[in-house]
Amino acid sequence: MKKTILLGTVLLVGLAGCRTSNQKEATATTDSTDWALLSFVKVDSLNPIIRPSAALEFMDPILKKSVKWEEKDVFNPAAVVRNGQVYMIYRAEDVIGKFAGTSRMGLAVSDDGLHFKKEPAPVFYPDNDAWKKYEWEGGCEDPRIVESSPDGKSEGIYIMTYTSYDGTTARLMLATSPDLRRWTKHGPILGGKFLNTWSKSGAIVSKRVGEKIVAEKVAGKYWMYFGDTDLFIASSDDLIHWTPLEDSTAQNGLKSVLKPRPGQFDSQLVEPGPYALLTEKGIVLIYNAANKGDTNNPTLPNMTYAAGQALYSASDPTKLIARLDSNFFRPDKPYELVGQVNNVCFLEGLVPFKGKWFLYYGTADSKIAVAVRESL
Repeated sequence: MKKTILLGTVLLVGLAGCRTSNQKEATATTDSTDWALLSFVKVDSLNPIIRPSAALEFMDPILKKSVKWEEKDVFNPAAVVRNGQVYMIYRAEDVIGKFAGTSRMGLAVSDDGLHFKKEPAPVFYPDNDAWKKYEWEGGCEDPRIVESSPDGKSEGIYIMTYTSYDGTTARLMLATSPDLRRWTKHGPILGGKFLNTWSKSGAIVSKRVGEKIVAEKVAGKYWMYFGDTDLFIASSDDLIHWTPLEDSTAQNGLKSVLKPRPGQFDSQLVEPGPYALLTEKGIVLIYNAANKGDTNNPTLPNMTYAAGQALYSASDPTKLIARLDSNFFRPDKPYELVGQVNNVCFLEGLVPFKGKWFLYYGTADSKIAVAVRESL
């Protein structure tokens, strides 16, 4: 969730009563939810774990002056485990960008997945480069990161999808890095006739290898879910160059693989959360969603951002098998209910670490929090 959209005690947030929906999109259904990642617990004693700060400054290469780059808000983080630590790349906003703040990306590192130390300057930001026309001055937003490794075990490179915003159009972009600090930008993921199509939130199909999340081919190709209305899908041979699947009957020409559902928590839009996880049950996609005020549920006001999960075939990423009927994660804490955008939990970072799943998310587009599942 972000402003550029088109339109203590711990709390158990996994819903034991979720069932899969018998919807016409799916070609098969299952009565079991054992495929889903449930039972995440918000760490109330520490949340929010990262807050904005006016103390951090850097010399902006475009403005040519010192900027308090995370003074306004921090939210929507990606995370990876590297050298036994959790590395978090998070979105941060200043107070001077004309589109409610320019977005840049900061880096924070943790030994335990809960307490983070921030780097003083952003590691990714708009610059005087070939991509400035897409990134300025809305900025660089909402990263999702997986690893590319030749054998799934040795060190590879990090593949980051992110959103650029020029004040008019959001574009899904891609960058790579050997160490999460030095980045090479590769430009828009959608080119040609789709270059100026509004696009966001790229979740690459990956597998867990120990504590690494490694991009994995399915049927000979890499796959990525993306979008913030319906979900769409693209394929790649090399993780750099992507081709979206097309549908000539669709308004935007893109093939939809997940749609909003009237009257439910996801009636307005659906948008990928972290990467899509390839498991023995299939491809598990955690997704963020908003409603249009038609749920008849007082705990989900209009445009509340809550999260669901969908399961796709392990051999065909376009084939939807199952989908939770209900959200498994929703805003219910003061820092989730009130902020830059009220009523938002936006899930974007997920890592296996020390035998647990750590889920990192943006709260009300203002701060960052964590929830933990005790088993992998």
